[in-house]
Amino acid sequence: MLHQVLEQQLRIAVTAVLPDADTASLLVRPCPDPKFGDYQSNALMSLAKTRKMNPRQLATDVVAKLDVSQWCEKVEIAGAGFLNFRVKPDAITQTLQSAFRGEHLFYTKANQPRTIVIDFSSPNVAKPMHVGHIRSTGIGDSLQRVLRLLGHHVVTDNHIGDWGTQFGKLVVGWKELLDRATLESDPIGEMERLYKLVNAQCDADPARLELAKQELVKLQAGDPDNLAIWKEMIRLSQVQFDTIYGRLGVKFDHTLGESFYNPWLGNAVADLLARGIARESEGAVGVFSDGSMPPKEDPFLVNRDGEWVADPALVRKSDGGFNYMTTDLATIEHRLKTWSPDEIIYVVDDRQAPHFRKLFLTFARWQADAAKRVTLRHVGFGKILGDDGKPFKTRSGDTVKLGDLLDEAVERALKVVVEKNPDMTDAQQREIARVIGIGGVKYADLLPNRQSDYVFNWDKMLALTGNTAPYLQYAYARIRSIFRKAQDAGDWQSAISSIQLNAPEELGLARHLLNFGLALEAVGDECRPNFLCNYLYELSGHFARFYEACPVLKAEGAERVTRLLLCELTSRVLKQGLEALGIEVLEQM
Repeated sequence: MLHQVLEQQLRIAVTAVLPDADTASLLVRPCPDPKFGDYQSNALMSLAKTRKMNPRQLATDVVAKLDVSQWCEKVEIAGAGFLNFRVKPDAITQTLQSAFRGEHLFYTKANQPRTIVIDFSSPNVAKPMHVGHIRSTGIGDSLQRVLRLLGHHVVTDNHIGDWGTQFGKLVVGWKELLDRATLESDPIGEMERLYKLVNAQCDADPARLELAKQELVKLQAGDPDNLAIWKEMIRLSQVQFDTIYGRLGVKFDHTLGESFYNPWLGNAVADLLARGIARESEGAVGVFSDGSMPPKEDPFLVNRDGEWVADPALVRKSDGGFNYMTTDLATIEHRLKTWSPDEIIYVVDDRQAPHFRKLFLTFARWQADAAKRVTLRHVGFGKILGDDGKPFKTRSGDTVKLGDLLDEAVERALKVVVEKNPDMTDAQQREIARVIGIGGVKYADLLPNRQSDYVFNWDKMLALTGNTAPYLQYAYARIRSIFRKAQDAGDWQSAISSIQLNAPEELGLARHLLNFGLALEAVGDECRPNFLCNYLYELSGHFARFYEACPVLKAEGAERVTRLLLCELTSRVLKQGLEALGIEVLEQM
């Protein structure tokens, strides 16, 4: 794409002036203010600073060696050493024409594809998926879509919670209190009822708690009856997971739950002890601070009453059981051996940040060579809030179930669709409502900065105006309707060599199309889908201004071809961009 061509030429010019310079950080980005040009680079200023050079002089020397005349007007030097690039209209039209021919869609595949494992969603067995799962699921899915689009090799793994202390209580409930009829009609609801009931009994009666512990020990030791119950719980839960993921259009390459890693946990702890990385303390085994960091930055220390005291990463509890840290260490080891990733991304809420800091540092101490070959990254996110500013709940104070939330989104969308399209068949109305409702929920979750909490608002989410999925879906459908109205729409395609960008709105839309790849790269680099949401919203704004100022079907000759081409390419980018967010589009709304 054009920004990459300009970057490449800039790196060649800098190397000619400074042969030993590291040119990897020389980036070209869209100009914040179009009056200064289309693209800009401020990279020479930091390069000059590190070498104690005059940045303006360095910029002058570099521009003398910079050959971009094929694509740009004369490069301007501004301020202390900014480079401003103004792209020639011819270069823009050629890029549009090659995109129309299917040679690209304003982005290119990575020159050096990476292998990236993405760990996201991770619901718990025997519990309903709730509103909080939309965040990890939606963010993780959009990241894997964007990274695949950019040519990386992505492995998605749903690390489900299928092991742990809760299963002792669930086995007790299953054996003594199970309602078979309810299990058949509402398995997740019945398992949730059993857990709540036995959990309350355990809180009130130490004997019940002891019984639950015994059942857990039997399960962990491989008791056939308890294993059979546990497997049935997983099977029933997977049906629920598959249903929800099917509605969301989310797929995983692997679903390796916590239980998968059990065979390796004992060895991991033994190895940590043998290497002196972990030690016993009060009957448990933990990894403690190694003193290599200032106390304020050390996650293995906590300040209590003005004193820094140990806050170890426990890898074996005093009762001999293992925990999340142990499982997560074994999981990293398995992923490295199985997929040899360059990066592992964990899409998990921000409250788990201290856990991941300990995990990543512990792994680096345990397997230093392996840790050098992989980047471990926690992609955190904030909470979903209700109108009262507190975590989003039902009126009765319960956690909102994800299935119920999707049902309500579709029903609310259906009311709007029926009102606006009363002549459509019931099946058409319901399909449109499904796409709008689910898309609205997903987009509302992806639009904010992922680390911010956001307020869940039905009206805003499903609005046909503003930065929403329905607005973007409607923009796409409206463009497709132009081609349905154009009786001779097929004739213009052979004439695309005649396109001319004259109106400022045509140029503004074309320039924004050119930056689609930059938006995708920013999402991939920063793991922030909101960059793509904002790009698509701005694209729709450019299209609206273009459509208002530049009649399409009433135009003639080269002008008509140009405008139909811009319509076609805008619809392709909107469709591809929304698909990269996991959101469907409709030809008609």
